[in-house]
Amino acid sequence: MDTINERYSRQILFSGIGQDGQSKLAGASVLIVGMGALGTAIANHLVRAGIGHVSMVDRDYVEMSNLQRQMLYDEDDVRDHLPKAEAAKAKLSKINSTIKITSTVADVNPQNIMELLQGIDIVLDGTDNFQTRFLLNDACFKLGIPFAYGGVVGASGLTGLFIPGETACLSCLIGSGSSSGETCDTVGVISPIVDMVASMQSIETLKWLTGSHEKLNHVLMSTDVWNNRQHQISILKAKSNCPTCQLNEFPHLYKASDEATTMCGRETVQINRGVPIDLDEWSERLKPVVSELKKTPFLIRIHLFEGERMVMFPDGRVLVQGTEEISRAKSLFSRYIGN
Repeated sequence: MDTINERYSRQILFSGIGQDGQSKLAGASVLIVGMGALGTAIANHLVRAGIGHVSMVDRDYVEMSNLQRQMLYDEDDVRDHLPKAEAAKAKLSKINSTIKITSTVADVNPQNIMELLQGIDIVLDGTDNFQTRFLLNDACFKLGIPFAYGGVVGASGLTGLFIPGETACLSCLIGSGSSSGETCDTVGVISPIVDMVASMQSIETLKWLTGSHEKLNHVLMSTDVWNNRQHQISILKAKSNCPTCQLNEFPHLYKASDEATTMCGRETVQINRGVPIDLDEWSERLKPVVSELKKTPFLIRIHLFEGERMVMFPDGRVLVQGTEEISRAKSLFSRYIGN
């Protein structure tokens, strides 16, 4: 038995995949947006399954509170302030060196979404906010790419595979104003529900990529594992006036990116500087005027005398931590970084 067949032998034995299905997986490309709890669990499944190209994008870095549920990270990643996408790539490359794994440290927005989706067969949602989800939904339906949505909070999860031309889209089922406002950072989350939702996203992805479309579960599935409740809603019927999947207006693709946005539940404001940041240059510039500075190949993390912290990324993003007030964050940004 050759090395490839040995690696995937148990998966090939499964009648739903077989040798033909394994070959289809090897030729597929997937994009995982958000490498937090859901994203790391999804990536673990798909890399081990032998997807030919697994691409990941995330804007954040690893923190201690992530380790309870974000399975690919460890305390060394926290100590080194590694971006999640880079830390995940390092772990996954040791799990499967026979496939292509790419990572992008960036904030997904209307300006870069189309480039990120080039050559992608299916998109999997590992994000933590509906602004990005609706953007992904619009981009996927514009390009005809399936979108595997997933969300978790507390002990509850929601998941469904939205397929352009076959099902409704996320906007049909979950209106722009329907979010409860609860996040993992405000009401918590337990790890088992993460694994369950990520597994459902991964299962539907394997069905789609191997051509087992008759096995797809065309529902939006809601699960509460603590209170033993489960509910399913069919996603086959779209709303006639949906601006995304019926009117082809794709409103979230044409929204201007906010210069400053609050990262929900994190006491963090993200500011997009709009131009790249040279980490070496800014490290030397800021070192004399801040209380503490740490530079890695991926970011600069600084502690300000005012008490807040900043994290600077090469793509021009700056996280101001310790406040949710955009005015305060912009004031600190202007004081230390300027325009």
